[in-house]
Amino acid sequence: MQTFELQAKPRNVDGTRKARAVRRNEMFPAVVYGHGMKPLAIEVPDRAFLKAIHTKAGANVLITLQVEGVKLKESTCRIKAIQNNPVTDKIDHIDFMVISLTEKITVKVPVILLHIEEAPGIKEGGSLDLVHREIDVECLPTQIPEKIEIETKTMKINDSVHVKDLTLPQGIKCLLAPEEVVLAIHPPREEEVKPVEEGAVEPEVMEKGKKEKEGEEGAPAKAAPAAAKPGAPAAGKPAAAPAKEGK
Repeated sequence: MQTFELQAKPRNVDGTRKARAVRRNEMFPAVVYGHGMKPLAIEVPDRAFLKAIHTKAGANVLITLQVEGVKLKESTCRIKAIQNNPVTDKIDHIDFMVISLTEKITVKVPVILLHIEEAPGIKEGGSLDLVHREIDVECLPTQIPEKIEIETKTMKINDSVHVKDLTLPQGIKCLLAPEEVVLAIHPPREEEVKPVEEGAVEPEVMEKGKKEKEGEEGAPAKAAPAAAKPGAPAAGKPAAAPAKEGK
């Protein structure tokens, strides 16, 4: 396992403004803690830390921490947690844990698939299901594997890889059940065509009937009879006889 030396300074934890000032000075706020020690607030150079986690070991890299003016009982640390800003996604805070090189720890190791494009099941249109992208293992800090590789070039549709099928380095104990599925290739999904139920009206017929109904409702109303002129007889009634002139 690769180790990386990191220089740090004690940090004043009085208020969030102090933490912001630390970040503006190209440093990351952090805390280091461990069994039998009081948590210590520190700040670490941002570039050096980013370089450390971009090694092959990734977040499992072991850090040899040197704090200015402070003598730690144990200087070897691991990264316990990294907090990112929810808006900018930049690192806000880091937790370091002091560890003993002779005591086993639990870590997550990434799963890497080899030759997945060559797998017959994928070429035939199968669906890849990577159930576990990381595997929880227990081992000594000096034995942490960088990755767990799975060869897939012979996998067919309906094939799967279980925990018991993994090849792990000596001294590495997987914390998942032996029958736990890590990877599987499922058959291609077929689109379901639902049959038309007996007695159901087809959409075209319904649409046609709807348009006809709308046409009836939207038909123009018959024109109302024209208003009668003054003195003219009302529609449907006989004209009144002219009045006789008086003698």
